[in-house]
Amino acid sequence: MNVRQSRVAASVQTWVEDVVVELNLCPFARRELIGGRVHIAESRATQTEHVLVDLETEIQRLLADDAIETTLLVLPHALPDFNDFNQFLDLADGLLQHMQLTGVLQLAHFHPDYRFADTDPGDAENFTNRSPYPILHLLRESSLDRVLRSTEHAEQIPTRNIELMNALGADEMRSRLARCCAVADD
Repeated sequence: MNVRQSRVAASVQTWVEDVVVELNLCPFARRELIGGRVHIAESRATQTEHVLVDLETEIQRLLADDAIETTLLVLPHALPDFNDFNQFLDLADGLLQHMQLTGVLQLAHFHPDYRFADTDPGDAENFTNRSPYPILHLLRESSLDRVLRSTEHAEQIPTRNIELMNALGADEMRSRLARCCAVADD
């Protein structure tokens, strides 16, 4: 980890390493993390319109730098309410459309209170998309398509992740997320 890395970025880095990669929630993440191609950007925004400005900046950075494969825009000061975050995603997708990047970049998302439709807030399966902070994840469509074509049974990844979360349980996953945040406090 970079010595100058903020506490927020350190927490997210630990989450990527100890949850996403260790539990193999995203089978493509390990390679990019080891290769140093995951960019973690921390937004200082507190207002939605400023989050959009930061998102546009990170989109432009990703498009301009082939050394970056994927970007995690962390929002430690904005959109703490999951419903507000979920509604904001329409604006974020609208920005990609406005920039004519549909089919070029894809937006994934994570939140500390992520909740799938028709689940209870405490259900373990929600932890497939829970993170220490709200996060907008920018992915290159061409890279994602290439990896999905070369990954056997890629369509089963979401189901497998839900099964894993249910097997580990909500208490274990809450503990893992708490440890990610504690690392930043060391």
